[in-house]
Parts: sequence; structure tokens; C-alpha cells
Amino acid sequence: MNTAVTEQLTVAGQAIEHESFAVIDAEVGQHVYSAEQWVIVRRMIHATADFEFNGLTAFHPQAVAAGRAAVLKGATPIVADVEMITVGLSAPRLKHFGLTTHQFIADPEVIERARAEGSTRAVQAMRLAWRRGLLDGALVGIGNAPTALLEVIRLVREEGVRPALIIGMPVGFVSAAESKEQLATLSEVPWILCRGRKGGSTLVVAALHGLLTLAETRTHAAA
Repeated sequence: MNTAVTEQLTVAGQAIEHESFAVIDAEVGQHVYSAEQWVIVRRMIHATADFEFNGLTAFHPQAVAAGRAAVLKGATPIVADVEMITVGLSAPRLKHFGLTTHQFIADPEVIERARAEGSTRAVQAMRLAWRRGLLDGALVGIGNAPTALLEVIRLVREEGVRPALIIGMPVGFVSAAESKEQLATLSEVPWILCRGRKGGSTLVVAALHGLLTLAETRTHAAA
């Protein structure tokens, strides 16, 4: 049995997942992504059965290297816009790499400030993560709230915040596509995004699990 921590826990589960990946590879054929980028895109397709992510997904040139390095560093925080991302990540995989998850969307301070300032909870959640020193060096995953992504971009540009990697995949009809287009112009910090209205927490989880796979592959190769 394959004992890789980023694999399914049973032989049957591994077989189904590997067969699914083979189907995706066969149906897609040639693509524009590097082998390492494809590990992430294929997981996004696998999680959604949506082949449009072959093409919609875009990478900063340093995204994979930066994300993998952050995972291998250990004790790296993963800051998410919503709880769904944190509960969707595999606890054994996070523990293996010593990663911690954080989200503040329902924090009383966040709610109070959002009401007082007439902003969104998502904006205030990112600001709280910043005040607590969690954003620098972090893996930031935005799957639900475009305002969270726009706030992270603002913090990078105006406050000098430096996450290790931003995974920007908010879904929706108001500012979702626009927030990702703004992320694509960011040069200070590496990013992974999916263009347009499509997105969601499931995609962020898939992308993060892809990064964990790449980190474990690199670890095994170096052993």
C-alpha cells in the first residue's frame, strides 16, 4: 500500500482517485501548464468535474515554488476567508507538515468592526489576521469573498504585507472576476487564481492539497 500522506487512506480510495486523474489526463490531452502546475489544475478539475479550469487557472511564475517552500518550512499559517476551507483540508496532511489554519469570519471583533465601519466581515477578517501577524509568510486562500481578496491586495500594496502565496478563487457575480483580475496584476507576491465568475472554497482546498502533494513529492525525491 502507498503510504504517502497526501494519498487516499485506503487502496480502494487510491485506485479510484488515480483512475479519475487518468481520465482527466486523457480527456484534456495537451495543455499549457507545467507538470507541477498541472498537479494543481488536475486536482481542481477532479474536485469539480469542470474541465474549464484547464485554461481558467493562472499562475504567477513563482507560485508553485513559493507555495511548496511555505509548506516545507513548517508551522506556516493558512489564512482562509471562510471556515469551509479550513474544515475541507485534510487534518492528517496538515499535521504532517505542521501547518495551522485560521479564519475569523465569525469572530465577534470582526462582526463589530464590520457593522461600525459599514464594511464586510470578510474585509475585517483579513485585517484581524494582519493585526495578529498571521499574513506575512502565510498561505492565503480566498474562495468565497471577493472583498477579502481585494483587502489582501490592498494590504500588500499599501501596508507591505507579504504572504508566501495568495490563492485567489472567490466565486460570484459582484467583484469576483474583477478581484481576480486585480490579483493578476500583483507583482509583489506570488498567486494562483481562476479567472471569471467561477471559484469557490472547494477549489482553494484542491489547490492547497495539490501543493501538499508537490511538497511531499519533493521531500521523497530529496530523500
